[in-house]
This record gives sequence, structure tokens and C-alpha cells, in this order.
Amino acid sequence: MDAALSRFRDDSELTMLNRLAGSDVVVPVSWRTRKALAAIDRASRVTGNRFDATVLGTLERIGEKGANLHEPAASSRGQGSGTIGDAAAHFRVNVPDMPVDMGGIGKGLALRWATNAVLPMLPPEAGFLLEAGGDMICAGAPPWELWRIGIEDPVAAPDSNAPPLVVFDVGRGAVATSSVRVRHWIGPDGRPVHHLVDPRTREPARSGLIAVTVAALDPAWAEVWSKALFIGGREAIAAEARARGLAAWWVDDRGRLGMTPDARVRTLWAAEDRLG
Repeated sequence: MDAALSRFRDDSELTMLNRLAGSDVVVPVSWRTRKALAAIDRASRVTGNRFDATVLGTLERIGEKGANLHEPAASSRGQGSGTIGDAAAHFRVNVPDMPVDMGGIGKGLALRWATNAVLPMLPPEAGFLLEAGGDMICAGAPPWELWRIGIEDPVAAPDSNAPPLVVFDVGRGAVATSSVRVRHWIGPDGRPVHHLVDPRTREPARSGLIAVTVAALDPAWAEVWSKALFIGGREAIAAEARARGLAAWWVDDRGRLGMTPDARVRTLWAAEDRLG
């Protein structure tokens, strides 16, 4: 997955696609990259463009640098312009109109495909939990007391060892969080910024939320909805998450905790004094 979809590697397929962005050429790519491009297209349509992978230019502008996209596309693997890898063993796709960032959905897809690889190898009545940078999926037979997941308090300092804000059970399925707790910094112009970009403004989202967690069957879609709900904002999240039947927990910029009915029935413990 890293070799295919990392925007931080000079030799990844995604970097080479991004170097060709806007050139209107067709190139061979691996099945992973082809499916990832299809996934971001569908996620954009389903969320009304609140999930938008074309915010890479904004991330670069505010200081989250990746691979150098100004290198010639042919330099990474010594092949001619418009080719990526071995064409005989790959699928062909149109390069994107703009450079893209797989971001969280890349983690979700990695967990989905890793789960598909592990499940056939499991002994009877066995289960597992896979984790990737805070996102996770549980599959197979769960433990007797299920998997217990804690949501970090986004108001607490990252190194404070603060207790979790919420603890809930997961038998099978995925959990993903979109949060500004860790990935925030001072941008080149001196403003505080973070990595969750609002596609409508092409700026870090100021939505009144600081963290959104979603539990769903699929890790990629848990990622998509955690970000889409974050972008949608504090005033809209409760109604939309309920209408979509999502198990969602969120913390607003006042430190108040909210959750949907589907999330509440899963919750074993929550910081009651923070409920808003």
C-alpha cells in the first residue's frame, strides 16, 4: 500500500500519477491504485464533495510537504513519459486532473485488503484486530467480552496519559477518527493550521468540531464519513449522522461530547460531565 499510494515517497505510483496530473494521458497502474482512484471518486459523489482528495495543493501550501512533484515523471522508474510500472501486469487509468492525496481513505483501504488477506488463514473460531495509525478493524470471531475501544480525549495533551473520553464495544467492523489533536502546526504565514481541509474553502476546516469517530462495517467508509461529518460541522453533525444510521461520537471546539443513538447503545462508559 505504501509503495502504491504514499504521497511521501518519490517512487510511489501515486507520486508518479501526481507528477502527470492534468496531462490527459492513460497509464498502467497496480490494482490497488486503480481501486483507490475509484474509491475516492465514489466517496466524493456520495458525500456531496465534502470528501475531496484533490486538496493536496492546499496541504503543500500550508506546510505538510510530501514528495517533490516537480521532478519529471519518468525519473522514478527510468521509463518513458506516461508509463508507470510493467504495463503487462497492470490496469490502465486516466491520470487525475489534479494531484490527489489518499490520506485516511488509504489507511482504510489498507485495512480492508489486509483483512481480506488474513481471514482465509484464520483457524476456526479465531479473530483479530488490525490497527493503522488510529484506525482499526476487527474481524473473525471476537473475544468473549468483544474488543473494547477507547476514544482519546482530543482536548488533553497528546503526552498526558489522560483517560479515554469514551469506551465502547466492537465485535466486528471498523473504527476511524478524524481529529486535529495531533496533526496541527503553525503554517508558513504564522497561522495555526491542521490537515483536515474543507474542499469548499481550500483551507483547514473551521467547522466547530475537533474530533469525529465513526464505527462502520468497512474501514474505508468509516474514514470517509468521519471526515465528511467533520467538514459538515458542529450544527449539522447530529442530524446527518442519525439520518444515515451511523454510530458516531464527536467533540466540539468547546470540549463537549456528542453521540448518535447508534453510538450510545455501543458505549460502555463516557465522560458524563462532557456530554452536550
